[in-house]
Amino acid sequence: MVIAAARPVPGTTADAHAWRASGLSRHCADVTVLGDGAYLNCGMVVPHRKRPGRALLKGEEDDNAEHRKVRARVEHVIGRMKNYKILRDCRQRGDGLHHAVQAVARMHNLALAP
Repeated sequence: MVIAAARPVPGTTADAHAWRASGLSRHCADVTVLGDGAYLNCGMVVPHRKRPGRALLKGEEDDNAEHRKVRARVEHVIGRMKNYKILRDCRQRGDGLHHAVQAVARMHNLALAP
């Protein structure tokens, strides 16, 4: 399910900066949030990185495998949301994109509800 979606950030903004500027970091302060390697030092759970001359430990490899499985589910949700025509063809101005993403997220969650 989609829990939160922030307003889009203009231009080519780094993911970590957009995360902090969006307010999602405050909104998600009490939950575990997964991120990729771009979100180092953002308070998210990110994959372990190899260091020069040292392989990952067995536990770190296991952590990364679990991380990949969960992130794959998140990426599938994002992919399903992009199937909605309003987002696929979106050329909206102002808050239009933000409102469209909010609406699609709600429809997606309703489709998953029992």
